[in-house]
Amino acid sequence: MRLYPETPYDYAAAAGGLLFTAGACPLDEEGNVVEGGLEAQAHAAVENLIAVLEREGSSRDHIVKTTVYVVTQDRGELVRAWRIVEERLTPARPPSTLVGVSVSGYPGQLFEIEAVASA
Repeated sequence: MRLYPETPYDYAAAAGGLLFTAGACPLDEEGNVVEGGLEAQAHAAVENLIAVLEREGSSRDHIVKTTVYVVTQDRGELVRAWRIVEERLTPARPPSTLVGVSVSGYPGQLFEIEAVASA
């Protein structure tokens, strides 16, 4: 998936041999939040994260940590979101923090993931 070119921030920055990503959001090529609920958004955001890593010369296999944000107060929703992340980032399965939050940056956004990877 091509990343939305008009995002008003950098998708990644490198420092000290590491690549730090901004939160990958579930945006489509036109900058709209993907419809279809939590699972669809989790898939889209993880794909956007992988695209950023690859564009910057890294890959999902080089992730050393992720942080996952899910708009929910329900632990079951956190588990549903985590299963998608785990499935897509296997076999690497880096250390991760999984957090339920009350609001995200885009209207209707339910999921976001950021990573630190070796460059």
